Parts: sequence; C-alpha cells; structure tokens
Amino acid sequence: MAFPVDLRRCQILGLAGTAFLAAGGETAGALPVRDLLHPASARAALGLVGVYFGLVLLIAAWALLGRLVRGPRPPAPRALLLVLAVWAAPLLLAPPLFSRDVYSYLAQGAMVDAHMDVYAHGPSRLGGPLADEVAPLWRHTGAPYGPVFLTVAAALSALTRDQVPAGLFGMRLVALAGVALMAAALPRLARHSGADPAAALWLGALNPLVLLHLVAGAHNDAVMLGLLGIGLVAALGRWPFLGAILVTLAALVKAPAVLGLAAVVVLQVRAGRDTAKALVTTAVAAAGTTVAATAAAGTGYGWIGALTTPVSPQNWALTTLLGRATRALLEHLGSDLAPLAIPAWHTLGVVAAGVAIVLIWLRLRPRPVYALGLSLAAVAALGPAIRPWYALWGLFLIAAAAPSTSVRHRMAAVTGVLALCVLPSGGPADTGQLVLAVSGGALAVVVLWQAHQAELAPALGRTA
Repeated sequence: MAFPVDLRRCQILGLAGTAFLAAGGETAGALPVRDLLHPASARAALGLVGVYFGLVLLIAAWALLGRLVRGPRPPAPRALLLVLAVWAAPLLLAPPLFSRDVYSYLAQGAMVDAHMDVYAHGPSRLGGPLADEVAPLWRHTGAPYGPVFLTVAAALSALTRDQVPAGLFGMRLVALAGVALMAAALPRLARHSGADPAAALWLGALNPLVLLHLVAGAHNDAVMLGLLGIGLVAALGRWPFLGAILVTLAALVKAPAVLGLAAVVVLQVRAGRDTAKALVTTAVAAAGTTVAATAAAGTGYGWIGALTTPVSPQNWALTTLLGRATRALLEHLGSDLAPLAIPAWHTLGVVAAGVAIVLIWLRLRPRPVYALGLSLAAVAALGPAIRPWYALWGLFLIAAAAPSTSVRHRMAAVTGVLALCVLPSGGPADTGQLVLAVSGGALAVVVLWQAHQAELAPALGRTA
C-alpha cells in the first residue's frame, strides 16, 4: 500500500528537517572560532546527530514531493515556491553549515574595501578577527572570484563594519537573492525547453543541495547561477544584449558561467539573427561588461591569474584521485616523475572537459539550455577541484531542460549522495564523527518508518 503524500505533509516534514539542521548547527556547524566546540564534546556530538537527523528528514520530504510533482495532480509552481520559502526559513539565522567559505568571502570583501590586492594576497594580510575565521588552508591564498562578487562583498564589508554576525547574515541574504533568481528563471527556461516547470523547480530549486550549500552555506555559486539563469531568460526574449551582459556578470562572479555566452549566441541564431551578428553582439556586450565591472571594482585584472588558484590537497576530484594513485605508484617504483602525476592528471582533466564540451555542443546545439547544463556538469566533474555544491552548476540547467524523467531520476540520486558527503563543520571527518552522523541518519530512518507504519495501520485494519 502506498504511503499517502500531500503538499502539506511534504512541507511540514521538510520544515522539520531544516529546523533540526539549524538547531544542530548551533553546536556542530562552521561556527566562529570563539564559539567552536571540541568535536568530542557532548554538545557537538548531539548537534552532529541532530544535523544528520534533519538532513535525512529533508531528503525524505524532497523525495515525497518529487512523487507528488510526478503524480496526476502536480502542485503549481507558485505552491512549490512557497514550500521552498518554508523550508529555507529555519536556515536564515542558523550558523554557516558545511563550509567555512563564507568567512573567506567576508575577509576578501574587507580587503577590497581597504584597497588591498585581494588577488596577490590572502586574508592573512588583512589580519584581525575576520582573517582568524578563515580556514588555515586559504589564509595565504588569493581570491579566486571575479570583480562582481568582490564588489558585493566589499559593499557588505563597509555596511557591516566587519562585524562577523552581521556579515554572515548579509552574505546569506545575498545568497538568498541568487536562489530567488534561480527559482524565477527555472519555469521560463523549462517552458522554452519543453519541460515541466514544476519538475524543474523541484529538481533545480527545492533540491537539498540548494538549501544545504547555497542557503545554509551562503555560497556565491547562488549569485552566479541566479545571474546566469535570468541572463538566459533575457536571451530567450527580445533582449539578447541584456542576456549577454547578465551572463557575463555571472562569469565575473565565478568563471564557469562564461560558457553561458555560447548559449546566448545559439539562442539568437535560433531566433533568426545572423550568426556573425549574434557573435559580435555577444562579444561586445561581454567585453564592455568585463571592462566596466573590473573598473568599478577597482581590483584590476588579477582575477584572470587567480583562475589557477591552487586546490586543497584533500579535495576528492576525479583527476586529483587519479593523480594521487599515479603518484603513489610512481613513488613505489622509485620514479622521479612522481611529483608531476597530479599536475598531469589535472591538465588531462581540463583537456577532457574541453573535448566533452565541444562534443556536447555539436550534438545538442538545437537545445542550448540542456547543452549548457551538461557542459557545466563536465567542467565540475573533470576539473581539478570539486565540492558538493559544484554539482549545482550543471544540475540547475539540466533540471530546466532534461529530455526525460530518467535523467531527472539520475540527477536526484546524485543529489541524495552528495547531500550526505560533508560534515556541518566543513572539516574532515574522523571515525567518531562518522559514527555520530550515521547514527543521526539511521534514527531519522527509524522515525520515518514508524510514521509510515502508523499511517498504514488504520487502512490495514479496515481491509482486514
């Protein structure tokens, strides 16, 4: 007998999930240094159990909502947007979760506001309480972000006067604005691509990765994707020049969005514009926007060199894992080539991503939104570094343009796995923390199973 599903049930279950996430994050999240607890302390352990309890509840609510969206009477996009707002609400005042990157954003914004070269120096040059909050690995590393995001971060720094709590809340509002733009763009992109707007919102906006990493983690990927989405919407209509400007602004937050300019060109050609004119129009818009944004930011063009910012040695990108394995083998064989293994694999990954992008566009040029989504997914998968939220680069647009339900199912499965991959503190896990995380998730499964049995009992009694 099927478990009964309705929109209100999904809404309440997801709200319970994010409420537990927020509550658990108060002791187990990526807290300011002065509030950090030892991972072995009782409060931190309880918080970690609570976070994973809430995480499994949220994933369950999202999966049930997916059943409803695929059912005979799917909820309207407006109703789904309300669900997104309800689920996100408990996370607004929660501490940062699953990453300490937001502290880097604040420190880099303060550096720009103080007229320091944020591309030549890391937050250690800034000093003070903000620099102390940055993860040690990144304190001496230049910013890998474009001038548009750094302008926003600098304005926020000036507004909050480097007060950490106010800065965290402000950065979360910036991320929420990006998520709102994503949610606004998805239905229009889906209709253009012949997809279901409700299904697009379910996979692309209500996705647990969006809530965990763009809302709770306040990652600037939300701004990149929001600008990219509305840029594509503008290019679908009568404003291709504006679309090129918005997509360029997205790329000046994080570089991968530059691939969106190819979609802007293709959309113009599909609308009947001459190919050469479309290329020139897009190039002029992109160049003008880049020059103006860089001049306004006052950061110079160091962001181009910052694209090669080194990656964490603990990162688990495919090419890095292969590089480590190759290096270990060469070291075992006594070869002097061992130090070259990881850089060589990173280079191969970049080349493979380039080849994949060319093949994708050759095959799927009539479907530019889907082609762009697959291209961004290839960049994330084959790049030298990967984080769970990088999956959203491609997933956001695949959600809007996936040609079949099976594609969405595969993307949903990837989401479920990646949502469980990072501790709420953003740090590496030891055995004890893994046990606590699994215990929290298992407890949620037990509670969900008991609720399922309680729902079925009356119906079984009537049929007996």
